[in-house]
Amino acid sequence: MFDIFKSRLELSGILTTVTALRISQGRSTEPIGSDLPVVKDSLGRPLIPGASFKGALRSRLESFLRGIDPQLAVAPNELVGPDKMRWLKEQKQLHDNDAALTAALLQETDLASLVFGSPWAAGKFQVRDLSVLPDVWFGQYQERDGVSIDRDTETAAEGKLYDFQVVPAGTPFEFKAVVENAEDWELGLLMIGLHQFENEMIPLGGGRSRGLGVVKLQLDEMIWVKPSSPQDLMNYLKHLVDGQLQPYVKSSPEIETLKNKWTTELLNQLPRLAAREITHA
Repeated sequence: MFDIFKSRLELSGILTTVTALRISQGRSTEPIGSDLPVVKDSLGRPLIPGASFKGALRSRLESFLRGIDPQLAVAPNELVGPDKMRWLKEQKQLHDNDAALTAALLQETDLASLVFGSPWAAGKFQVRDLSVLPDVWFGQYQERDGVSIDRDTETAAEGKLYDFQVVPAGTPFEFKAVVENAEDWELGLLMIGLHQFENEMIPLGGGRSRGLGVVKLQLDEMIWVKPSSPQDLMNYLKHLVDGQLQPYVKSSPEIETLKNKWTTELLNQLPRLAAREITHA
C-alpha cells in the first residue's frame, strides 16, 4: 500500500475540552498527590495520546460499518490468525510470493482495518499525540472525588474512596493528523468520523457516563497532495524542501467540496464493499 507515493492529506486544528477530561495514566505510586493522575508530557503538561483519539474514532466508525454489514468491521484476530495464514499459503499456493500473499491478505481484511491498520497491514491514518497549547495552560488541574458503591447497600463501599485528576473544560489541544495513499472512499469514512468529533459526539477518556470527556474538534487547515504525474510529484517535493506548501493548502470552499466528494464516494462504494467475499478457514 505504501510502496508508491499516491497521495497525502494533512489535517491540523484544535481539540477543545467541552467538559472536564480524564485520561488516566494509572494509579499513582506517589505518597502525595492524586490517586489517578492524568497522562502528562515530560514537562508535566496534560497530553491526549494519539492512540486514544484514533481508538475512539475507529470504534465509532466500526459501529456504523457493522450497522450496515457486520463483515465491514471485524476484529483482526477473527479474520486472519495462524490457521488462516497457513490456509492462504496452501490453498492459493503463495508460499514464495510475498506480493500475492499481501494482496490475498488485503482481500481478507475488513474495511476498518484497511484504514486504521491490523497486525499485517499498516494503517493509513496517523494521529500525533495532542499537546496542550502552552500559551493558555497554567497548570490548572482539577481534583475530583470518586467512590465505589456497594450494590447491596447502595452506599459507599468501605475503603473505596479515591480521588482522580481531570483537565478542566475549555482546555485546547493541538490536533495534527496525516492520511497517506488512501482511496477516496477511505477518506470519506474518515471525514464522517471527524465530523462526529466536530459535533461533540465522540467523548474521550474515562468517566464518560458521568459526562466527562466531551470534546470539540475544529479543523483549521487541510493540505491535500495527489500528484497526477511524476513532474507533479517532483514539484511537490521541491515545495516541501523549500517549506512552501501554500499551493496545497485548501480554502474553506475547497475543503467542503473535497469532503462532499469523498463521502459521496464512500456511500457509492459501500454496497460493493459490503458484497466482498471474505472467506473463513
